[in-house]
Amino acid sequence: MPRLRSLLFVPGDRPDRMEKALGLGADVLILDLEDSVSLSAKPQARAAVATFLRRSRTVTLYVRVNPLDSGLIDDDLAAVLPAGPDGLLLPKAEGAASLAALDARLSGDIAILPIATETPAAIFALGSYGGVTSRLAGLTWGAEDLPAAIGAATSREADGSYTAPYQLARSLTLFGAHAAGVPAIETVYPDFRDLDGLAAYAARARRDGFTGMMAIHPAQVPVINAAFTPSAAEVERARCVIALFEANPGAGALALDGKMVDAPHLKSAKRLLAGV
Repeated sequence: MPRLRSLLFVPGDRPDRMEKALGLGADVLILDLEDSVSLSAKPQARAAVATFLRRSRTVTLYVRVNPLDSGLIDDDLAAVLPAGPDGLLLPKAEGAASLAALDARLSGDIAILPIATETPAAIFALGSYGGVTSRLAGLTWGAEDLPAAIGAATSREADGSYTAPYQLARSLTLFGAHAAGVPAIETVYPDFRDLDGLAAYAARARRDGFTGMMAIHPAQVPVINAAFTPSAAEVERARCVIALFEANPGAGALALDGKMVDAPHLKSAKRLLAGV
C-alpha cells in the first residue's frame, strides 16, 4: 500500500494544475470530479482525468468520484476505470453498505478511500468499515457537508476550532479507521495561507493517531509531509525501545532513560518504524 501522508486535491477540469502537481512532493494526487467541478464541466473533467491517468505514472493517483446516489458516478466510472486509477475517493460514504456497493463495481487493485462523515447517517456507520474489502485504503472525514446537511450555521468556533458535534465526527473517524485496521487521514485545513496554523493542526492530528492529511493547496504539502514524518530522534528512540525488549525477552516493563516502557510503547515503536 502506498504511503498516505499528504493527499493533494487537484480540480479534474484543470489539466495544467494536474501537470504542475506532479512535482510537488505529495504522496497522492486526488483528481477531483466532485465539488471543485461544476455540473456543466464534468464531461470535460472526466476526459481530462482519463487522459492524465493514461500517462506514465510517477505519483499515486486517486480520483474523487461523485457520490453513489448522485446520478453521476456511472459516467465517472465509465470514464476513469479503463485508465486504471490507483484508487477512488468516495464522498458521502455511509459505512459498509457504501463500501461494498463500490467494491462490487471494481476489478483489479483499485483502492477505496471513503469520506466517512458527510451525512447524518454516516456518523452511525463509522464502525462498520472493517472486513468488507481489502480495497479499503483508509478513512477520512470532512466538516463542510455535514453542517449543511443538518442545518448547522457552522462547524467551527470563533477561534477556528471545531464545535462539539464535529469533534465527535473527527474522533469517530479516527477510531473507525483503527478498528478497521487502516490509516486515519485528517481532513483539510482550509486557510491555505496560514502555514503556521496548518503545522500546529497537523501536529495535533499526528499526536492523536492520524497518519496523514488531505491538502487543498500546493503550499500545504511540505508542511504536511514534515508533520507526518518521524524525526530522527523519534526513530532512534523507537529502535532503542525495540532493542531493549529484544535484549530482555519475556519482560513486561523496562526502564529506558529513566522512564518505564511496556507493551504499548513497544507496539508504538514498531508501528513508527513500519511507516518510515
